[in-house]
This record gives sequence, C-alpha cells and structure tokens, in this order.
Amino acid sequence: MPATTAPTTPSVCTCFRLRRASRRVTQVYDHELAAVGLSLNQYSILRRSEREPRALGELADELGMDRTTLTRNLSPLVDAGLVATVRGDDARRRMIGLTPAGRDRLARAKPRWRRAQDVIDAMLGDTGIERLHGDLDRLDDLLREHLGDAT
Repeated sequence: MPATTAPTTPSVCTCFRLRRASRRVTQVYDHELAAVGLSLNQYSILRRSEREPRALGELADELGMDRTTLTRNLSPLVDAGLVATVRGDDARRRMIGLTPAGRDRLARAKPRWRRAQDVIDAMLGDTGIERLHGDLDRLDDLLREHLGDAT
C-alpha cells in the first residue's frame, strides 16, 4: 500500500484519526503476539510488571487506562497464571506481579514485539518515528495538564 494513499474517509476529527491509526498499529502488534497467545494490551501489562510487582493504580496510570479497564484486562492474565496479585508494604495496596509462567511468556513475546516494532519503524523511518514519538509524548503531557492529571 503506497504511503501517499488518501484515507477513504477524510475527517477533520483528531480523535478519529488517532484511533484509526492506533487500531491499525495495534493490528500489526497483535498479529505478531498472537503466536505466543498475547494481545498488545496483555504484552504491555506484562512488560510494565516485569521488574517488580506494581500497584494497580500506578500501572493503570502508566498504561493510560482507568483501574476498571486494567482490572478487566488483567483477568485473562490471572486466569492463565501469568500474573498474580501480591501484597504490598501496605496490605490494602493491590500489587500485580509476574509469575514464572508470565516471565517465560514475556521472554517468548519480546522477539515478536520487536518484529512488529521494526515494521512500524521501517514505514516511518528514524526521523518519522522520532517526530511521531515526540508529538505523541507532547500531546500526552498537554492532555494530562488539561485534565488535571485526573486520568
């Protein structure tokens, strides 16, 4: 598909364009990660829980999800034995940690994630990727300020 092909549904809506591109990018990652039985959301949760158990609220914030959405996304990972709920220093804090099976699955998923990343990187090139990442990080910062960090 040529890079200059115009979208079939032109829109001035920034949200529409971001969501459409996000869905398509997610499909590239999901296609690769399906080989190890993970979705991109599941991979992201495992990856961000890799070093140490994470508090549910902190993990949700880092992923840009609300706690309810994160809990819903955690359920299949818990059922599959890839993550477990562990106690934090404060017994009231719910912490998410990887199990040995979760670490193994993540290790098998990383090369698949890398392949998907390489596909997207090749499409945009180094300069395009740097610009996109910078623009997205800047937009995220501005939205956090606008929303009063209530996300």
